[in-house]
Amino acid sequence: MDAEVLEKYKKAGEILVQVRGEASSMIDVGVSILEVANFVEETTRDLGGEPAFPCNISRDRVAAHDTPRPQDDSVFGEEMVKLDIGVHVDGYIADSAVTVDLGGHPDLVEASRAGLAAAIELVEPGVSTADLGAAIEDVIKGYGYNSVANLTGHGLGRYQAHGEPSVPNRKVEKGVLLSAGDVIAIEPFATDGVGRISEAPQTEIFSFVAKRPVRSPPARALLKQIQESYSTLPFARRWLSGERIDYALNQLLRAGILHRYPLLWEAEAALVSQAEDTVIVVENGCEVTTETG
Repeated sequence: MDAEVLEKYKKAGEILVQVRGEASSMIDVGVSILEVANFVEETTRDLGGEPAFPCNISRDRVAAHDTPRPQDDSVFGEEMVKLDIGVHVDGYIADSAVTVDLGGHPDLVEASRAGLAAAIELVEPGVSTADLGAAIEDVIKGYGYNSVANLTGHGLGRYQAHGEPSVPNRKVEKGVLLSAGDVIAIEPFATDGVGRISEAPQTEIFSFVAKRPVRSPPARALLKQIQESYSTLPFARRWLSGERIDYALNQLLRAGILHRYPLLWEAEAALVSQAEDTVIVVENGCEVTTETG
């Protein structure tokens, strides 16, 4: 990997570690969820980075893709809170998540952390992602929980928050061999539910995927804003400005111009924890740019 590129990955990681630590300490019962998300995104910019995706704050059964709505007045309760943050520097991304437990389930939190640590320990050139998935599942099962089978870690590319290779969270027959220079986000999810997530009705996060003709003036204006501001990276509905935002979003979705990221949740009454770090594969092992400690 080019030294300048490596430095940008490291800088993104350094910013993320600082923001993640400060934001995690803010999370408590009665605190505004929107306030925490705004803090994450604004502080990222103040420190010289940009959000690689909207701050995800997913609670209890929701595993991923939740971010505050515009003018959201929700506050934290006695919940299991997943804080998932992405930072980029010139398109080079750091992605990390921690679980802040306000509900008294420390073993479930530790299960995903331990699964992450076990996977990172194995990372080096020539190792299969299938081996990482097997290690994650074995550790989480050892705590008495299930790994979420249909959520995976992923590769990170320039201005690409979700790419190849996929990093499974369970045993699979065939994986991808890692190579020096690969950048991956390993993110185990542990649950006391069945270990499979489904899509919830709500969507607050989107990304641009293809330029196609659209007739509606509000949709054209919104598309211009999205392309100029976010490129191919995910963005939140609350980040958008202009007229008839929801109408324009629907027009762009129907035209196949945008991709939606619906909330992902486990079975009712289940809890999900998450841990995630960004790892660069190097010749003699790996370098973690977002070390959670």
